[in-house]
Amino acid sequence: MNERAKRIIGLTGGIGTGKTTVSHYLATVCHIPILDADTYAREAVEKNSPILQTIKKRYGSDICLSNGELNRKKLGNIIFNNSTEKQWLENQIHPYVRQRFQENIKQGKQKIIVLDIPLLFESQLTHLVTEIWVVYCSYEQQLQRLMNRNQLSREEAIARIKSQLPIEDKVNKADVILDNSSTKENLYQQIERIINKN
Repeated sequence: MNERAKRIIGLTGGIGTGKTTVSHYLATVCHIPILDADTYAREAVEKNSPILQTIKKRYGSDICLSNGELNRKKLGNIIFNNSTEKQWLENQIHPYVRQRFQENIKQGKQKIIVLDIPLLFESQLTHLVTEIWVVYCSYEQQLQRLMNRNQLSREEAIARIKSQLPIEDKVNKADVILDNSSTKENLYQQIERIINKN
C-alpha cells in the first residue's frame, strides 16, 4: 500500500493526561495497530545495547542495576532536573525510535495506524503522521493522576510535567482534541465519533 494512502494518527498529550487509555481503546476495541514510542525507547536502552553503553560512559556504571539493566529511576532523577542532560539523552534515543517507526510504517498493511508518541512535537516526528490527536485534561487533574500513578511527590510530578512542551501548545497544534477531564465513557464516545466520521 502506498504510504500516502494510509491514515497515520500521531497520538500524544501531556504526561498523565490519559494517552495510554486512548491507545488501549483504539487497539482493543477499534482493532487499530499501535506503534509505541515508549516500547522502542525501552528497546534502545536494553541491556548490552550500544546506546546503554554510551549512557554508562556518561554517567558511570552505577546508572545500571546489579543485573545490568538501566536504573530508570536514577536516570529520571538526572534528566528531569537538568534540561542539558535531557537533551543529550534524547539525542541518543530519538534517532533509533524514528528508524523503528519508519520501518514499521512501511511494513504495515492496514489503512489506519496509530503512532503513540508522548514527545511527538519535542522529538520532531510530526512529519511521520497525517493527523495529530492530543489527549487533554486540566493541569490539576494531570498533576493528581501523575502523583497517584507514579507515587510521586507534588514537586516531582511538576518537574516531569514541566519537562514537556506545555499541553496548551500541543492542543493548539492538534487536528483532534480528546478531552479527558470527564469520564472514561465520555472519552470513548469522543474516540468513536472521530474514527467513524472519517
